Amino acid sequence: MDTTVLAGLLREAEEQHGRYEPTAPPHHWSDWYAVFIRARELGRAPEEAYRDASAALAAALGETR
Repeated sequence: MDTTVLAGLLREAEEQHGRYEPTAPPHHWSDWYAVFIRARELGRAPEEAYRDASAALAAALGETR
């Protein structure tokens, strides 16, 4: 992946994670970012990637959201 593209995806993940963080259980930001960035890389829309990342983290933490 081109570093310019990666930087853009990191900034987008940072912005979207800001929405998730206030209600999220304790977690490491990189777990959420990884799923979000991968989903965007695969062509998912930002809102879909947000849901993917949030659901993946909830599943990893044994939660249902």
